[in-house]
Amino acid sequence: MQTLSSYVLGRWQTGSGAPTLLYNPATEEPLAQCGTGGVDMAAVLRHAREQGGPALRALGFRRRGELLLGLSQALHAKREELIELSVANGGNTRGDAKFDIDGATGTLAYYAGLAKALPEGNVLPDGAGIQLGRTARYWGQHVHVPRPGVAVHINAFNFPAWGMLEKMACALLAGMPVVEKPGTPSALVAWRIAEVLVESKLLPEGSYQFLCGSAGDLLDHMGPQDALAFTGSSATGARLRGHPALVRHNTRVNIEADSLNAAVLAADVESGSETYGAFLANVALDIQQKAGQKCTATRRVLVPKARVDEVVAELSAALGRLVVGDPADAKTNVGPLASAEALRDVRAGIERLQHYARAACGGVEPIGSRGYFVRPTLLVAVDANAKVFHEHEVFGPCASILPYDGAPEAAAALCNRGGGGLVSSVYSNDPRWLGAVVEGVAPWLGRVWTMSDKLAGHATAPGLVLPHTNHGGPGRAGGGEELGGLRGLSLYLNRCAIQGFQGFVAGTFGAKVSEGATAPA
Repeated sequence: MQTLSSYVLGRWQTGSGAPTLLYNPATEEPLAQCGTGGVDMAAVLRHAREQGGPALRALGFRRRGELLLGLSQALHAKREELIELSVANGGNTRGDAKFDIDGATGTLAYYAGLAKALPEGNVLPDGAGIQLGRTARYWGQHVHVPRPGVAVHINAFNFPAWGMLEKMACALLAGMPVVEKPGTPSALVAWRIAEVLVESKLLPEGSYQFLCGSAGDLLDHMGPQDALAFTGSSATGARLRGHPALVRHNTRVNIEADSLNAAVLAADVESGSETYGAFLANVALDIQQKAGQKCTATRRVLVPKARVDEVVAELSAALGRLVVGDPADAKTNVGPLASAEALRDVRAGIERLQHYARAACGGVEPIGSRGYFVRPTLLVAVDANAKVFHEHEVFGPCASILPYDGAPEAAAALCNRGGGGLVSSVYSNDPRWLGAVVEGVAPWLGRVWTMSDKLAGHATAPGLVLPHTNHGGPGRAGGGEELGGLRGLSLYLNRCAIQGFQGFVAGTFGAKVSEGATAPA
């Protein structure tokens, strides 16, 4: 059995003590083991602050961008190997594996492109200068500068490549070293990525460290210039946010957590229209892709009451054509869940929802004798206002149809019952109706995706996270923000107002960012 080690303090270190096993979720065969016992977490953070940070900041924004491009190319060269590992350890179909791997390398390349428009050094102007006195001699300029700490990234199991590297891209470009801890069930993919990054010799020593297993007492040693970014459950996120060391030092914390994303169909959308086709395709895709294990997947489908039977028939037919099985088989559309724990949670979640809904297709019945499989499941709520649909996320191939009266106010109110989310999609050809819903839900979402016949065929699916726009959301979704172009650097930079003689302030710190780039908000 393969033993996965951690890359810390400039070397690979195998953990001591009882290891954690990693499995093939389709066969339940043990694949590897890992652990971080014996790793000196305080030393890991010191190494990042004292060696990695200064080395990164010595490069400046543009050279750090070149570094990101080199990492993207190094990983792309191992694309086929990483896809195979993703199929074996993550339970991903080939298409799902490519979604993760290509998203990771594409995000690195995107931030490398942004860096070309940034200054050579480490000072990023934030807006125009400001006259502060009765004459322009007294001048002010807001700037962003790298924080001399370390970024700790605790990543989720569902996107071991993309989730890790989208955080890394922002932190490294900002000039902050990283300590990466992947979700353990799919850590084989993240570990091989770590090997490729280290072998590339592109990263300055101490700027990248990798923990394969538990974070141990890592957070106990974080300080006021450090940053923690976490993706996972809201319960775990809340515990991390309240960690005594993080509270004591006011350490920056960014949480991306649960999200009961909605897809809202307007009554004006005609059967057979391009908008209706996009609605059906996107809802079905979110149930199918990654076996529903996406933080951006649609969980609640808002449908006008008069259209429920039609939508149920269409979606049930589409889901019924999907093949659930071994992701290594080219005929498979839906692979297994990532772990035995995930299987238990998803089955329990579906059973909980079924007390308040009827099953249109799918359910919790076992599929075969081995593997963590769940059928694509579509439920129809008896009462769309039942709390369970707005408070409990089933992190698997399951969505619930919630009938509503078709009014924009009703749609927005139901959507907002989710308590805050990452993204919701709205389908309508009526601009006024569409605008009313968007305005109503925007305070509760990190992103609102809209579709009309005029856009059909020209947009990516709502579940796809683009590095150009914000990823995060208020309330239940964690209250955090990632990506969004250069806004993604803000967690790792400090905004400071420089005041003084205009000739000095404007001449030294007021150089404008090149056209096309936007300073972090």
